[in-house]
Amino acid sequence: MTQVSERQIDAIIERHAALQARMATGDMAPADFVAASKEFAELEPVATAAREVVRLRGELTSLNEMLADPEMKAMAAEEIAAVEAALPAAEHDLALQLLPKDVADARAAMLEIRAGTGGDEAALFAGDLLRMYSRFADGQGWKVEIISANEAEMGGYKEVVASVSGQGVFARLKFESGVHRVQRVPATESQGRIHTSAATVAVLPEAEEVDVAINDSDLKIDIYRASGAGGQHVNTTDSAIRITHIPSGLVVIQQDQRSQHKNRAKAMQVLRARLYDLERAKIHDAEASARKSMVGSGDRSERIRTYNFPQGRVTDHRINLTLHRLPEIIEGAMDELIDALIAEDQAQRLAGLGDG
Repeated sequence: MTQVSERQIDAIIERHAALQARMATGDMAPADFVAASKEFAELEPVATAAREVVRLRGELTSLNEMLADPEMKAMAAEEIAAVEAALPAAEHDLALQLLPKDVADARAAMLEIRAGTGGDEAALFAGDLLRMYSRFADGQGWKVEIISANEAEMGGYKEVVASVSGQGVFARLKFESGVHRVQRVPATESQGRIHTSAATVAVLPEAEEVDVAINDSDLKIDIYRASGAGGQHVNTTDSAIRITHIPSGLVVIQQDQRSQHKNRAKAMQVLRARLYDLERAKIHDAEASARKSMVGSGDRSERIRTYNFPQGRVTDHRINLTLHRLPEIIEGAMDELIDALIAEDQAQRLAGLGDG
């Protein structure tokens, strides 16, 4: 296990104390105070974990010295066992706190679900996945807003894009990108045969305008009449927007809103997220040789999970985890799955630090 040195720990505690003392003086410009407050808040859990390691290591040193006293030896030996049992967990917690943070973890996310192989059943499954994530979001206190939806005739979606906003959305959902497979008997199947269908999920961190520079000259914007449901207004108004980002070739179509202005704003929101994701992918590819993480690969062509309805099980193939709780999971009880993926990613990154 990666052990944090005393020098690192001292530096953390000293920096935390220095920030606290500086903020307490009140003699700071507003912008400097905001920056210091942000750093202090980010450092707080790290400093707390560091102090706990210092406390336990100090206790262990004192107790080992007490072993030389015959009258204290038995009691010291008993307490040493307790401290030695607690110390590895405290050091592991500190090591986790010191792992490089994904700057996108605290962000909202763009959730894109597309029906894959399986026709009508794949579209129904895409709808089930959207409902699963929406229920999970409700439990987290997050907000889900449908950005665009292409509904299928038999129900579900050919494609649906939603914005999920709240605290730490991307950190919890980022390992959901990939191919999700379902095995079940479709409602339209008269012979009771099990069919296999699939849907693709992409989770992108939402980007602010400052994150991605988009020049108007790089955009080709087409305005046309929306098609599909929506009544007479939709069919007679040029409100649909198609934005093509010429340098990347990305195309975003938005026609769900009756207002051309709203459709353009939502299309730009999606485009920013996709461009930001492209930049993150470049960085990830550059680091791939240094950190090989199956959990965090983000490869959307990779089959990551199977939902087997006849056996009531969900299997995540990346971490070989099978849970016989499909009914609860499909209703949004995803914490056990997501916690396991996060723990595996942390373990791989800690192992990578130890190897380096």
